[in-house]
Amino acid sequence: MTRLKPLVALGVSVFALFSAPVRADAVTEWSALAVGCANRAGPTVLLDLALVHAAMHDAIQAIEKRYKPYLAAPAADGTESRAAAAAGAARRVLSTVCPATSQAALDTALLPYVTGNDPGLAIGYAAGDTLLTKVRGTTTTLTPPSGTNPGEWRPTPPANAPMGFLYLASTEPFVMTSPSQFRPGAPPALSSQKYLREYNEVKEKGAVGSHPALGACPAPRDTDTARFWSGNFVAQWNQAARDIALDRQLSIGDTARLLALANLAMADAAIAVWDSKFHFNYWRPITAIQVDDGIAATVQDPGWTPFIQSGHFPAGSQNPPYPDYVSGANGLTGAATTTLQLFFGTDWVPFEIYKATPASVAICTNPRVYRRISDAAEEVVEARILLGIHFRTADVEARRLGTRVAVNTFANALRPIGHGKDGHHDHDD
Repeated sequence: MTRLKPLVALGVSVFALFSAPVRADAVTEWSALAVGCANRAGPTVLLDLALVHAAMHDAIQAIEKRYKPYLAAPAADGTESRAAAAAGAARRVLSTVCPATSQAALDTALLPYVTGNDPGLAIGYAAGDTLLTKVRGTTTTLTPPSGTNPGEWRPTPPANAPMGFLYLASTEPFVMTSPSQFRPGAPPALSSQKYLREYNEVKEKGAVGSHPALGACPAPRDTDTARFWSGNFVAQWNQAARDIALDRQLSIGDTARLLALANLAMADAAIAVWDSKFHFNYWRPITAIQVDDGIAATVQDPGWTPFIQSGHFPAGSQNPPYPDYVSGANGLTGAATTTLQLFFGTDWVPFEIYKATPASVAICTNPRVYRRISDAAEEVVEARILLGIHFRTADVEARRLGTRVAVNTFANALRPIGHGKDGHHDHDD
């Protein structure tokens, strides 16, 4: 199976990517470069990766004319190099979204296309320039939420930081009509039996004491699952999508479309997730378990500590600084996995997925191998409970939200031109 070197963090040096053992097509190469150097924090990076991948799609489709562009297709006569177009488009966007320290390495990666002087490069530059008009900012008029009543989120220890990435809740979506288009229903009422079941579940499974004291291998399956899915979901799902495209020997145009659809869907999912977090402002398990909620059926434990704050993880690891409902990791996973299912028309796609955690986190099974796309999605639901950071409903509803976002993206963006073309039979140049 053809592989690109796995990325372990969004901040990985762009220079390390040049040690990849095999050559992939231009789209997967520049996708890996983008994930490696785009460095806005947390889920915000998806706002930039969506632009990079959409630009590559638009540049290639200016030449192929098989699928509609995300924004606009530059003029082309169809003889230009699609690889040069993809490289030019990605380079143009990355000139803005990657830091200055990465620019020389990106120029080196572009050099073969510049030397060739193919007119496809100019098409890529034009597509990239168009997408750069849609860069999303990080300002908002929203007021950071908090609360003191039972069920209301408040900053969690030990950092007690205010809600992070608040601007995502008011960011202009890429394909959705508004951040609230797919907002889910309310989380379980504190007086409900469902809430009680989920409270007891995360209190038991997600506690530090439910896992081994030392972060080593071998480890119980639940412990290893939680550790594996504690890292960078953006890097993991982009790596998985690239690998699947390579394994299936997709054309350069189809690869660009797949990665663009996935990143547009994940970006919109992040926006929709933060809309839900801000709107419902629902407390994290650590708060629910540690404080007196006034509910006779729940037994508080002021000393309860989630697994994420154990020595298995880097110093300072803790609950993400934003409300529980819904889960960001599961929203992105729902969007990525549904995109893959829709693109290939089946859930039965064997694939591997690599860890994206710091080297200090012991991962006993890497990569993880799946026969079905949904198998990985189901694991992520469990993992966030095992880490002690989410109630089950926050995970399940996030996955459903991501699915709805991906269906919307697939139905309304990058659609085929004309009839009878599935776009899976052309050849790379």
